[in-house]
Amino acid sequence: QVQLVESGGGLVQPGGSLTLSCAASGRIFTIANMGWYRQAAGKERELVARISKDGTIKYADSVSGRFTISRDNAKNTVTLQMNSLKPEDTAVYYCSAHVFTTATSVEDSWGQGAQVTVSS
Repeated sequence: QVQLVESGGGLVQPGGSLTLSCAASGRIFTIANMGWYRQAAGKERELVARISKDGTIKYADSVSGRFTISRDNAKNTVTLQMNSLKPEDTAVYYCSAHVFTTATSVEDSWGQGAQVTVSS
C-alpha cells in the first residue's frame, strides 16, 4: 500500500503564486512517473505536469512556461510551483505516482486532492 500526502494549495489572486507538494510513503521499491492532475468543476481530470525518474518532463500546453514540476527521488516527493496563476487554473489538484512496490508489482496511487482557487 502506498500513500500520497499533498500539502499547499489555497486561495490566491490572479497573477499570484502557489506551491503544491506531495510525499509518497509506504511500500515503495521505486517510483517511475510522478505528476499532477487537476479537475475543475464540471470538467474531466486532466494532466498538468508529469516527471519521470530520470527527469523527463511533460507539461500541459495551458501551464507551460508558468508551472514548474520537480522531484526528489531520495525523499519520494514531487513539487509543483505555480506562477502567474489565472482564474482558469482553479481546480482540485491531485498528485499521482506510478509506484513499483516490488521489482515486478506496480501500483498507481493518488493523493487526496488540494483545492486551488484563483480569484480576486
